[in-house]
Amino acid sequence: MIELKGINKSYGNLRVLDNVSLSIGNNEIITIVGPSGAGKTTLLQIAGTLDRPDSGSVFYDGEDIARFNDRRLSAFRNRNIGFIFQFHQLLPEFTAQENVALPAMIAGESGKGAQKRAAELLGLLGLGDRLRHKPAQMSGGEKQRAAIARALVNSPRVIFADEPTGSLDSRNRDEIRSTIAGLREKLGQTFVIVTHDSSMTSIADRTVRMADGRILNPDAAGGADYEGISGPDLLM
Repeated sequence: MIELKGINKSYGNLRVLDNVSLSIGNNEIITIVGPSGAGKTTLLQIAGTLDRPDSGSVFYDGEDIARFNDRRLSAFRNRNIGFIFQFHQLLPEFTAQENVALPAMIAGESGKGAQKRAAELLGLLGLGDRLRHKPAQMSGGEKQRAAIARALVNSPRVIFADEPTGSLDSRNRDEIRSTIAGLREKLGQTFVIVTHDSSMTSIADRTVRMADGRILNPDAAGGADYEGISGPDLLM
């Protein structure tokens, strides 16, 4: 279980998050929606340990990781957290397999083991025939699936995705949405997704709605028994 409690964050005089709390259960898909400037990405970055709150706590299985020093936090992040971004951020000079294997090698996996794991994940995501392709030789949807494989390579407990379909056309958006839903079913993977894509909420267990640095529907932020809300009216 991941719990954020009383998170506050400001940049200068701009308060971006105002006493935000959120619980994330195992094997959940949670979407976070709201207008630009609502604080969604900042919340995702703090939950994913890419940023620190000014105050409040970030608990992973009861341990407040916001108190870790930078070195310990970096090691924790590499072992436990995966990220997917709007733009795939694959290294252009590396093949798909090399891109996916890289985080595993950084984590200490042997080159051979990392390459094997990368090939398995790319095969699972329908890219078994693209192992030797570089990003320039792949479609937008293929590159984003390779980025998902990279996020999975260290078997993280949670994947945080920031607008994972934002740069894709409708066909590829459908493909990525189905991929994420399938990974939850096949691997029990937990996803927390910031999105403006109304269709993405259809696969979510819960949808958290934000505006002006606050969660507007706190019942959706705090319990796995909440059935979720969805629809384009939430995406503004």
